[in-house]
Amino acid sequence: MERPVDEFRSSTRRWLLGSFAGWGTLVTCLVGIGFVLIGVRWLRNRSAAYEITDQRLIIKRGILFKTIDEVELYRIKDVRLGYSLLNQMTDIGTITLTSSDRTTNGGEFTLRDIPMARDRREGLRTLVDRARQRRGVRELDVEDTYALD
Repeated sequence: MERPVDEFRSSTRRWLLGSFAGWGTLVTCLVGIGFVLIGVRWLRNRSAAYEITDQRLIIKRGILFKTIDEVELYRIKDVRLGYSLLNQMTDIGTITLTSSDRTTNGGEFTLRDIPMARDRREGLRTLVDRARQRRGVRELDVEDTYALD
């Protein structure tokens, strides 16, 4: 039985206070343009929600037209966290996942402006390890040894 672990969205408020782009947007509010930028950012953040269960990361996107993508936790190969000095002070960050799942097309999937990003990254890593153990999955990296002449 799958059980929910966490549910969250990107934080517009923390982005405003915790990033240079956010502070720049606040400054542009003096001439009115910033309010439009904040509205667009807020709408983008509200249109995406993330849910973590003990088996999957579920990504829900859209307002009028909705899509739901899922990444099986055992397929996640790497969980990376990036944040600036301002991000650290407001406790937000960017979590980048590398996965073999079709949702990521064998590449990276980025979750931006995530509140409590450090804690969520560690929790996600723990869940990924458990999902792999439960399924008996081991990662095997194979390098291409053929050289072109």
